[in-house]
Amino acid sequence: MGQSLSQLCVHLTFSTKDRKPYIQEIWELKLYACFSEVLQKYNCPILTINSVSDHVHILFSLSRDHSLTSVINELKKKSVKWIRSIGKINKDFDWQDGYGAFSVSHFQVDVVTRFIQNQKNHHDDKTYKEEVDEIMEQFGVDEYDAAYFWN
Repeated sequence: MGQSLSQLCVHLTFSTKDRKPYIQEIWELKLYACFSEVLQKYNCPILTINSVSDHVHILFSLSRDHSLTSVINELKKKSVKWIRSIGKINKDFDWQDGYGAFSVSHFQVDVVTRFIQNQKNHHDDKTYKEEVDEIMEQFGVDEYDAAYFWN
């Protein structure tokens, strides 16, 4: 009998619409629990997660049974619903249309984990756009449709 195996680690990042500082520290752990619930449903173990006020980073292992797009769409959909439900101030909340998803070699999981865990300190002197531009450069993405990614 055959066996199908995969080990695909994904560094996912996306921001709030228009990079508005919606994500509040007081409830960010509940947001992570919401993400975790979705990823568990899709058999995608979380390796680490962190955010700042305008964006989130998640490192997870992608299940061989689900597409990356379906997992991300569900993450966004469920988390938008949850965020909008926690207060009138969040009723217009939304995520940006685009996202960045990058493969991570198992040799680099520790490096990416530290990078994600250090987000709050990292953004003391760097914007999310500067960070994404660096990630794009590191992964050799020469051109990306910034208008789509930043909407």
